Amino acid sequence: MRYGFFDDASMEYVIERPDTPLPWINYLGTNGFFRLISNTCGGYCFYKDAKLLRITRYRYNNVPYDNNGHYFYIKEGDSVWNPGWQPVKAPLDFYECRHGLGYSRFTGEKDGLQAQVLCFVPKEDPCQIQKVTLTNRSGYKKDFQLFSYVEWCLWNADDDSRNFQRNLSTGEVEIEGSAIYHKTEYRERRNHYAFYSVNAPVAHFDTSRDAFLGVYQGPDAPKAVLAGELTDSVASGWYPIAAHQLDLSLEPGESKTFIFVLGYAENPQEEKWEAPNVINKTKARKLL
Repeated sequence: MRYGFFDDASMEYVIERPDTPLPWINYLGTNGFFRLISNTCGGYCFYKDAKLLRITRYRYNNVPYDNNGHYFYIKEGDSVWNPGWQPVKAPLDFYECRHGLGYSRFTGEKDGLQAQVLCFVPKEDPCQIQKVTLTNRSGYKKDFQLFSYVEWCLWNADDDSRNFQRNLSTGEVEIEGSAIYHKTEYRERRNHYAFYSVNAPVAHFDTSRDAFLGVYQGPDAPKAVLAGELTDSVASGWYPIAAHQLDLSLEPGESKTFIFVLGYAENPQEEKWEAPNVINKTKARKLL
């Protein structure tokens, strides 16, 4: 059975159906920031050390395979789908993943709405860029919602998966405009934080996994996405995430592009705060 082919002209491996025998992964990164990304947008990112400075959470040896990633959800009416197929796994009218040298590009289309996601890590900046382009290829106006979702790892990937008595009381976030900051243990013993932002105003956000997914639901059927509205939750302990909601309209033939930035920053001890209990966001703002 054929799943893809090498495109020699563009130096890309092209995957034409998402249900590959195992996740087919591209490795993105340069000086310090790295992203492992599968053909269905699964994977994680880290800064320099995949164990001690893990930024987003991934679940190994899980069922189904390739569980957790950096996902986008599109909701149009009662239809919910992902440009990279996972985790909802709704049938798509068109799917393609192109793994290139230093980038991965996804194209998904359903009911006349096309979503393209270009993911790469800049050469000099500690961040991942996701360029999301939405195009109305139908003959009528489309009203829909775009949701982003990542789950923060509590930095130490080994400890994150087992020390629940401690970990479930440490998660902490800040929200500033469209940027969500992951500052777990920053006050107590760390000089670094992570952030996830989009270059547009958001209708709503979530930073609590239970609020976004629901206690008894998973990424394949997130409660807040199915409801069509995030809850503006602010995580305190438990499971911090970052999720954005954009309410959008496209006329026939119209396209809109959004830039999502997921990054990492460190501050010297004497420059950790810009106000009491407010992290110094100067380095993050330069990337946004």
